[in-house]
Amino acid sequence: MPLINPDDSLSLCAVMFGLTAMGFWLDGTAFGRRTSGALWIIVGGLLLSNLGVVPFEAPVYDFTFSHLVPMAIPLLLLRADLRRIIRESGRVMVAFLIASFAVVVGAIVGFHLIPMGPIGAKVAGVYTGGWIGGTVSFVAVSQAVHMTPAEFTLAMGASSPVSIAALLLLITLPSLAILRRFIPTKFDVNEVDSTDLVIEAQPKSYRAAELAGLITLGFAISSIGSLFADAMGWHDYRIVVISVLSLIVANLVPGRIRRLTLDFDVGMFVMYMFFACVGMITNANIFNGEALLLVLYATLMLAIHFVVLLGAAKLLRIDLADAVIGSAAAVMGPAPTAAIASARGWNELVTPGIMCAIFGKAIATFIGLGVAMLLR
Repeated sequence: MPLINPDDSLSLCAVMFGLTAMGFWLDGTAFGRRTSGALWIIVGGLLLSNLGVVPFEAPVYDFTFSHLVPMAIPLLLLRADLRRIIRESGRVMVAFLIASFAVVVGAIVGFHLIPMGPIGAKVAGVYTGGWIGGTVSFVAVSQAVHMTPAEFTLAMGASSPVSIAALLLLITLPSLAILRRFIPTKFDVNEVDSTDLVIEAQPKSYRAAELAGLITLGFAISSIGSLFADAMGWHDYRIVVISVLSLIVANLVPGRIRRLTLDFDVGMFVMYMFFACVGMITNANIFNGEALLLVLYATLMLAIHFVVLLGAAKLLRIDLADAVIGSAAAVMGPAPTAAIASARGWNELVTPGIMCAIFGKAIATFIGLGVAMLLR
């Protein structure tokens, strides 16, 4: 028996919230920015369960998976104002769309070259969604394709070192003289230290009324989406329905949503609790040769992504800076994209990069699910 009983929900919540706090703290450190606080939340939960501190199964885990995660997804998509994205993304959007297409090509080619077994199609879909839309799409696709928590942990762990390598490559690419001769850029290229890739967040005013309203909105959208999915016989795809409904709300009242300050923070807080649960229910015995295959697959997938993207940039005469920011928006998400652009002095590319990354969150779940269904 574990030290904490499965029915001791208060103690388990204390552990989950503690792991979540650790993840946010790590995200504010240089080490955490290089490795991701989410990864260490999973590792921490995995150690606690496999050392006998917490149980592998508990009602509080089930509640997080079935109720809190669907509530968080709308909050993470509220910023996807498609009209603003199209208006402000400019030429970077072309590079982003090519980069997203390159992710899909990498997923499909890698699937046929790396024998991943029964979870291959799931992994291809989850990685496609995650490397176009970030955490929310990674989680949404994993639930839509019925990826087990053990499979999720395996996929998450295998992708983390590859994501770090991709970030370092994106930082380095503009400094390569041979690449600049192959794909010119109008921007000045300065050497940049990756330790400087930090965005200072503006202080936020945490209002109780807004916090309560956001949680209410998240539950309302997920409830309506779930009821509609059940009525249409689409229960397996309720996360997809919730995502579509969230995008509709985001584009109906974009002005009101722009005044919100806590939506993304609340959504990520729940996602970090999800990661804690994933780690706590995972048996370490799953890490075998299969993990190495997933690392190889993820590496090949992103390698193909960069080859296709840079080849298209040369062929279509896309500026190297635009290609790098478009790739970062697809693969790394809004914050790293803005950080790379700012650190390079490409200030005019910061907003387009962020807009493209947000657009990725709006479309990635559907693309990832499509890839998984195609390969399945």
